[in-house]
Amino acid sequence: MKKLLNDPQDAVTESLDGFELAHADLVEVHRAPLYVSRAGGAVPGKVGLVSGGGAGHEPLHAGFVGAGMLDAAVPGAVFTSPTPDQIVPAILGADSGAGVLAIVKNYTGDVLNFETALELVEAEGTQAASILVNDDVAVEDSLYTAGRRGVAGTVAVEKIAGAAAERGDDLGKVTEIAGRVVANVRSMGVALSACTVPHVGKPSFDLDESEIEIGIGIHGEPGRHRIPMATADEITGMLVDAVAEDLRLAGGERVLLFVNGMGGTPQSELYVVYRQARRLLEARGVAVTRSLVGNYVTSLEMQGASVTVLRLDDELTALWDAPVHTAALRW
Repeated sequence: MKKLLNDPQDAVTESLDGFELAHADLVEVHRAPLYVSRAGGAVPGKVGLVSGGGAGHEPLHAGFVGAGMLDAAVPGAVFTSPTPDQIVPAILGADSGAGVLAIVKNYTGDVLNFETALELVEAEGTQAASILVNDDVAVEDSLYTAGRRGVAGTVAVEKIAGAAAERGDDLGKVTEIAGRVVANVRSMGVALSACTVPHVGKPSFDLDESEIEIGIGIHGEPGRHRIPMATADEITGMLVDAVAEDLRLAGGERVLLFVNGMGGTPQSELYVVYRQARRLLEARGVAVTRSLVGNYVTSLEMQGASVTVLRLDDELTALWDAPVHTAALRW
């Protein structure tokens, strides 16, 4: 295993040390317990947004802390859920009196630990709500999940809910808008190679050089099926068809098309996937009116990509377009 690390056990904390140094205008890293907050603390009168999960998916979630998106992010160890004692101070720190929404990807550890943390902060008088992201259409249950997994669609939930909070919506409205995004976003991914968790020191699964895994999870969980390597257009077709059919897209609808890299795939290849995905959606009569391409929800150095489609309306489009200023996303 070759990685730019010192002691693998220190990988997350040393990475966050560098992240804070590079983005001190945007974030503050708290170390006991470990979480990341928006520089300057909670914004008075604004609903706070908190998310989190295992490290290894960078820039998710710390890279999305900042104006127009998250107020705090809680990282666990690599591919390991954060603990309630990390989540509680993150929620309390994000609360300016308007309440806090926790955005939780549907993995059993994340769900249980955020539920526990929410119960604890509510007992202290903090108004809090949560939304569960479960956009992966590949499988219904997996090694980490009861129900569908939360994957790259989380970016859209955090961005759009963050914009709603930033414009002054109350907790009920921000939660409702986040729920609309969850109901209208779907994703599916493919792995060309496995990743290596630093403290494990070997690939997380075996994948022959001539094989790919369709429907892989962001922790290396099995997908729908393992098939021989195919062309980019063929692979993209499998992903787009699964997403479009699950979303029941109809001609005349508007969508955001998001092609996400898993960490080890060149940007040039992601644009090859985007090219075909857009062609396929337009062939269905669907208008791609917003786009995002890049590495936003990764799986360490895994080679692969995912396709995410979000059905848009006027309000969701305006919230997507609203200003955002984070380390990983800004316009």
